Amino acid sequence: MEELKQLGPRRGVPRGVQALFLEVQEIRRIRARMAQLQLSPQQLPYRDMERLRQFRRDVLKAIPIGIIAIPPFTNFLVLVLMYFFPRQLLIRHFWTPRQQLEFLDAYDCRRRASHPAVLRALARAARSLPEAQPQQLLLQLCDQVQGGARPHLAQLLAVRSLFSGSLLVLNRLQVDHVRALSQVLFLTPHLPAFLLRHRLRSHVLEIQHLDHALLHLGLGQLSEEELRAACYLRGLNSTHLCQAECQAWLEQWLRLSCELQASEASLLAHSMVLLALPPRQPPE
Repeated sequence: MEELKQLGPRRGVPRGVQALFLEVQEIRRIRARMAQLQLSPQQLPYRDMERLRQFRRDVLKAIPIGIIAIPPFTNFLVLVLMYFFPRQLLIRHFWTPRQQLEFLDAYDCRRRASHPAVLRALARAARSLPEAQPQQLLLQLCDQVQGGARPHLAQLLAVRSLFSGSLLVLNRLQVDHVRALSQVLFLTPHLPAFLLRHRLRSHVLEIQHLDHALLHLGLGQLSEEELRAACYLRGLNSTHLCQAECQAWLEQWLRLSCELQASEASLLAHSMVLLALPPRQPPE
């Protein structure tokens, strides 16, 4: 194993296994450093924080296949399932480049399918606001996004107070509203309401901590792959966009996220829908 780590890719060792092994080694290094310096995840540099987040999601995804593999004589069944359901059962290290594009598009289609429900719930909540002017601003914002136009940063900041002290704060949203937002963040909607709200807030704040760390690092330090992954996490399907488009979008997102307080996490969650670009068809 040590030889594999030192020499990198070797003949006869599957590329996914190599990538996973190196990832585990990196996670061990990060956790050792956290323990030594008594750091919380929020105090880590951007890349370390993002690795921990992604590794945790990979582990959760691998749990079902691990459970299936526990009984004796189920290895063949596991291999068959992984072959026929690679998107659902295999973690990203074992995806081919072509599968990665296909699977990210498939996940984004699922995410976009929940956008209309989020916008309908947001408009319904806006009509319940007691003051006419904020109500009108929010309804105009929903109409603008439904018409395919992306709002400006100033428009989102103009309604920020509504998402921290009214019906739009996360812990006061209707259950169907929270379920739709959870699907935007790839979270299961099939949980009790209090758990849905807790998980949604936790994941949104995690993204905001990542945003602060990314701002400190600087967008110019990201590779193209890191840049695309950062956009995708925040609601933008970056698979068919150029690098300049991804960077411009992420710059706007960071200006919004780093301006908001933790109490305004609801606006950040909704911005994953409000700032999402209309889907672009892949080139022929």
